[in-house]
Amino acid sequence: MATYLGGLAAIALSLAVLMALAWVVQQRTGNSGWVDTIWTLAVGVVGAASALWPVAGEGPHARQWLVAGLVALWSVRLGTHIAIRTAGITDDARYATFAAEWGLSAPRRMFIFLQNQALGSVPLVFAIFVAAHVPAPGLRVQDVLGAAILLIGIAGEAIADAQLRRFRHDPANHGKVCEVGLWRWSRHPNYFFEWLCWLAFPVIGLAAGYPWGWASLLAPVFMYWILVHVTGIPPLEAQMLRSRGERYRAYQARTSMFFPLPPKQEQTKGVVA
Repeated sequence: MATYLGGLAAIALSLAVLMALAWVVQQRTGNSGWVDTIWTLAVGVVGAASALWPVAGEGPHARQWLVAGLVALWSVRLGTHIAIRTAGITDDARYATFAAEWGLSAPRRMFIFLQNQALGSVPLVFAIFVAAHVPAPGLRVQDVLGAAILLIGIAGEAIADAQLRRFRHDPANHGKVCEVGLWRWSRHPNYFFEWLCWLAFPVIGLAAGYPWGWASLLAPVFMYWILVHVTGIPPLEAQMLRSRGERYRAYQARTSMFFPLPPKQEQTKGVVA
């Protein structure tokens, strides 16, 4: 038990330090987009390290390497995507809105916000830790299934990101709502597949006689809450309503918010706002 509680404390401290670094970068560059880049890489680094952390004096085994590799792949793919996007903007509109609302207290409020983000990330990384340390010899069928779910999530998110990027880079689509590919079935397919990635850890971590495995359920629960109710969909949709108005409301009415589902009615792609 002490090993797991010690791991939890180390995870929390590491994330707090790295998100403090994200605050420094944000303050010096004025571009809040780097916050998400650093968060993704921080979760990846701390998650992979926690997966490989020895328990009971034993070196890393196959499951630990598998989980660490999956987390590293997720982090590099998403972190690179966000970094490229951030390099092409002056600031992230969501964080810029927060800063405008906070006024002169924006630097202090941003630091607190990012520390809360670090705290909210602890269950995610701890889920990685407990999944990697299931006390079962060798790789099981559920380890392979969990890996497959995470790889599908990474691939789906990459496809959604690529579809949106191609849509935005086409001058003919200026001022239009993206309704191509996966975006016709969900208003936020990239967020859905991101959530799917975290569903892999309870698949790997739940095992008979392993009570710590229940902690792996925190990953998909917390990620869903963050994406759907906190820093994901709410500020992004508010921004889209400001820039697209009634046309985006029409898109909301016919398209599932999160889970990919058939649209409620046939529509013309790329409705002009």
